Amino acid sequence: MQTPLEQIPKTDKLLNALNLELKTPNPKLLKSLTLEFLDNYRQELLKGGELLDFKSCVKRIIALYQNATQKSLKPLINATGIVVHTNLGRSVFSEEILEEIKPLLTHYNNLEYDVQKGERGERYIHLQRLFKTLLNAEDVLVVNNNAAAVFLILNTFAKGKEVIISRGELIEIGGSFRIPRVMEDSRAILREVGTTNKTHLKDYKDAINENTTILFKAHKSNFAITGFSKEVEFKEIVALAKECNLIDYYDLGSGYFSILDSTFKGFEPSLEVISSLNPSLVSFSGDKLLGGTQAGIIFGKKALIDKLKQNQLLRMLRVDKFTIAALEATLNAYLQGNTKAIPTLQMLLRDKDCLYALAQELAKGIPPCFKAQVIPTKSFSGGGAMPSHYLESFGVAIFKKDLEALNLNESKLEQHLRKSGIIARLENSALILDARTLLEGDLAQIVESFFVLLKEAQCKI
Repeated sequence: MQTPLEQIPKTDKLLNALNLELKTPNPKLLKSLTLEFLDNYRQELLKGGELLDFKSCVKRIIALYQNATQKSLKPLINATGIVVHTNLGRSVFSEEILEEIKPLLTHYNNLEYDVQKGERGERYIHLQRLFKTLLNAEDVLVVNNNAAAVFLILNTFAKGKEVIISRGELIEIGGSFRIPRVMEDSRAILREVGTTNKTHLKDYKDAINENTTILFKAHKSNFAITGFSKEVEFKEIVALAKECNLIDYYDLGSGYFSILDSTFKGFEPSLEVISSLNPSLVSFSGDKLLGGTQAGIIFGKKALIDKLKQNQLLRMLRVDKFTIAALEATLNAYLQGNTKAIPTLQMLLRDKDCLYALAQELAKGIPPCFKAQVIPTKSFSGGGAMPSHYLESFGVAIFKKDLEALNLNESKLEQHLRKSGIIARLENSALILDARTLLEGDLAQIVESFFVLLKEAQCKI
């Protein structure tokens, strides 16, 4: 009689069966996973583990292979109401934008080639005309994100020199990105002025000395100081910098065009307003309120941009053809007033009637036993923009008390939806699906997921 170890299938026999099941697998990976499985199986048997038949062994190796070859990055449905959701990839691209740039990505292109002169060109030239038209900016430079933009500016102009910033703007954003640490790493000298809640223009004036080079304003991306507080407006910093022959720099974090004034005016200035101040340098993110790809966009004085381009660090921070093509297409959409090509704009500009109708349609599709209710709710722009400003919205709520008959609660419902690729939020003993961030085709997938859950729940009752 064979011992358990003697009943372990032979490697060749397993590989033959696996090749038939998987059609055209990667042979090297398949063999590696098969040997790994056999080694683990052998160890389990020595510990008194369960003896598997041949088919079960094949099935387990197939599962290992599928897991190893499965793509980790997956599309999700954002039902949180946070438009620029950092954890969910920030801004979404439209099919229109992707189709527009597809020829540039599937062919060679003139990224750094001057077709008229027949010689090497500059990759940033493709965005200059657009920024000059949209913002009347002298010049523009694009790096891989806004953190890189901050570092490059400080390293270029403030190495060994002082940068004056309000104590209330020494921010930390996601990933422990801290202004003081960035200054230290760029070899700039931090000179903080004012207090946490109040900073006056006089504080900047009094701190200026022969080693000062930049007057720096940082956007408070993810918090707000209210009550007994004061901050210096950027226009005052621009005027003081000009008076003292210094560089004024605004790390805007997230910037928006005036088309969003109906949503944000009175809370933060638009890019057009900031540009009209004739600033030295401004930087902001491309994948936040702009609605484009990840990038750190720097605009301002041409002489300063030219110096940034001479910094050797730029080679490490520069962007590729996809970023430039996607930004160019996004900015062209702004220029032509084509907001439909920018999903982030569409979501931010959705009116209450549209949101209510969308929530009603979703609620009607969900099985009646879940007792889905349309409720007014609050959405947020996200991405570190407008931290204290919410957007009125409508959503679908499913309350804990209405799930008891199905042996469910709001947490189990959230887990089921999450496993189906639907990200909702829990609030006040209810699961809420905010209509503002739902895209075309999302409703059908959400409704289907509820029917799947209902079938599972009824089987358990």
